[in-house]
Amino acid sequence: MSEKTQTTKPTVRDERGLLNGVNYIFNKDGTINWRAMVNPAHLYPNKDWFNRRNQSVPESATDLRDEQLLIKLGGIKEVAKLRGYSRVHFQFPKLERDYVVASCTIDWISNFETNVNSIEDDWHSISSMDVANATFENTDGFGQKFLETIAANRAFVRTVRNYLGIHIVGEDEIAKGNGAKAASSSVDGSADISPQGILSKKFAENIGGSFTDFKSWLRELWKAESYQNEDAANWKTWSDIPAKEARALLKFIK
Repeated sequence: MSEKTQTTKPTVRDERGLLNGVNYIFNKDGTINWRAMVNPAHLYPNKDWFNRRNQSVPESATDLRDEQLLIKLGGIKEVAKLRGYSRVHFQFPKLERDYVVASCTIDWISNFETNVNSIEDDWHSISSMDVANATFENTDGFGQKFLETIAANRAFVRTVRNYLGIHIVGEDEIAKGNGAKAASSSVDGSADISPQGILSKKFAENIGGSFTDFKSWLRELWKAESYQNEDAANWKTWSDIPAKEARALLKFIK
């Protein structure tokens, strides 16, 4: 198994673990609204979202909903640095010529949101991890020569987004190439009319993102007390969702 590790040096932060001189935006509960901290310059319209609905693609990202947007890698890196991390560690459990799987683990520094008193002495206390792949089917052209880098970038983007609650699909996460188009067509034209298949399709069309994003969406529903199911923690794929629960969740997708 191949591995790569990146480390960063501590920066000047206040007693809350926040960078000096940065104007943070807070939620009503006092936590940081990391979505609001994303620089709009790194956001642009998700063409696929509009094309699937036969709608014209806006010229700018102004006033678009999160599911209608894509975020550039630079925007993810920028907000990750604002949050603060000490290490990014990549592992490649599958490393083949035409198929690469990457996992990304980020060690976040402590701040007032993590309930850790000592910031300076606890640099590796909070970690998050996610996984992504890159294949000849979901990449194209020049990118197929750098599957390892693409898989790593995708895993990094997902790790940051899911930890910070940023529900905008990353530009790097979008599948590209003829294989990706074929896969998309097979989903749209398939006979999967099961409740789980319909839920997966409706979520992709109206909210967007991977199954990991779906789990983040479930957590938001739980917090809002709109939908609470303790068994959802054990769902790893769409097929794990009971038909009855899939039907119940469909009503929350607008």
